[in-house]
Amino acid sequence: MDLIIKPTDICDFACTFCSSPTLAKDKKTLLGLGKIDQFLNRFPETNTIIVNGGEPLMVSPDYYWKIIDSLDEKKMKTSISITSNLWDFYKKPEKWIALFKHPRVNISTSFNYGNGRRISKSRVYTEEIFLKVMEKFKFELGYFPDFISVITDEDEHMAVNNVRLAKSLNIECKLNYSMASGRESKPYQLSKIYRTYLEIIDLGLSNWEFNSKELIKTIKNKATVCPRNRSCDSGIRCLQPDGDYYSCGAFGDDKEFPIDFDKEMAGGFVTPLKNESKIFSMKNDCLTCSLFDICNGCKKTINDHKNHNMVEEHCSLMKTLEPQIINLTKRETSEENFCFS
Repeated sequence: MDLIIKPTDICDFACTFCSSPTLAKDKKTLLGLGKIDQFLNRFPETNTIIVNGGEPLMVSPDYYWKIIDSLDEKKMKTSISITSNLWDFYKKPEKWIALFKHPRVNISTSFNYGNGRRISKSRVYTEEIFLKVMEKFKFELGYFPDFISVITDEDEHMAVNNVRLAKSLNIECKLNYSMASGRESKPYQLSKIYRTYLEIIDLGLSNWEFNSKELIKTIKNKATVCPRNRSCDSGIRCLQPDGDYYSCGAFGDDKEFPIDFDKEMAGGFVTPLKNESKIFSMKNDCLTCSLFDICNGCKKTINDHKNHNMVEEHCSLMKTLEPQIINLTKRETSEENFCFS
């Protein structure tokens, strides 16, 4: 089991595509540590606490130290994975260094080309500023953190540049497509991001991009992670700042498919997305298509595409990509056999 926590929806950035600007009724609301402790007692096998938001560094370091203390007391092996824009760290590194160096804690950050990622409404988070933040991080921690990029219609033409940037730093980026939540009123078309992943693979850049490697795993029927895991609601939960509880962080942003926290903490267990027919697949024809798992891995994406009448447009482009995907499968198999011999 993994747990996503969104301690606050306060953020010191103003990204135009933010999916989580209104996680709580009151901006001052902070996810209670008691809720996290209850969850850990109920699910002592929890592998990772994934922290996002809002901006995780808008919460005091003491908040995370108390979680670490609780994990230590319970003798749990759980790690803490924080995805942050690192702006507060850049301004006040001494505030965060000890926490970031703790063996339980893993740090990643975010960047993408274009005008969407913003420090303020009038100030874009440029490559120049991003590299200054990264250099500060490396100076204090000894390494560059991996980063996530959110791809939208406005910046899709620069998507591969993010991977080239990751390669130049010898780290990995993860190209995520924007979903229809928060400030983003329309999702990025799924087939377009697959076209980008195929381009990354053809350019020999997949070693520096997470999701293109996951695409290869998917077509080889190997286990994958979000957003291509149809049974995700059996292995992940999300707590919002006001204590609302979901099996999906993205649906949590929309406040859809909530779970009764008290009932599950008392011993119950539900998979709220499993039997929802509307989000089973993009369309009925998917069941006979070789690309079923690729197109229908994320139920939030299915829901977005149906709600915005994008299914046929998505499907049309995917059909043109199908031969390339099939050839990719053959190529990967051939390369494995060659390496084995």
